[in-house]
Amino acid sequence: MSKNNTPPELITGLQRIGLAFAVTLLMAGCASTPAPTAQMAVAKVEVNNAMSAGGNEYAPVQLKAAMEELNGAEKAMAAENYEQARAMAERAEVDAKLAAATARSAKAQKAAETVKADVQVLRNELDRKQQ
Repeated sequence: MSKNNTPPELITGLQRIGLAFAVTLLMAGCASTPAPTAQMAVAKVEVNNAMSAGGNEYAPVQLKAAMEELNGAEKAMAAENYEQARAMAERAEVDAKLAAATARSAKAQKAAETVKADVQVLRNELDRKQQ
């Protein structure tokens, strides 16, 4: 029969260290995914920018995708599913930036066409006066 020669204070100390380590790991696991409040704010700003840029008129598909992603991110935040909320907010931001860029591009194209038509009118006037 073997006899345990380990002092009880050492076992208690090792148990405390093990317990502290386990608690630290558990806390680190819970804290590893913080609420993506900054990403949510950025996504909301980008969606608003896309709407202001004319996304409703010139990029409705991209703007709708951004708004749906943002809505999903808000639901994930409410459910405390922060990883999903962050991913959806990032996609909302990208979709909103695309909608804003598409809207600005379409507006610029429309303005260029207007200028081109105005130039043609002026050319026609000059041609008419020269005859």
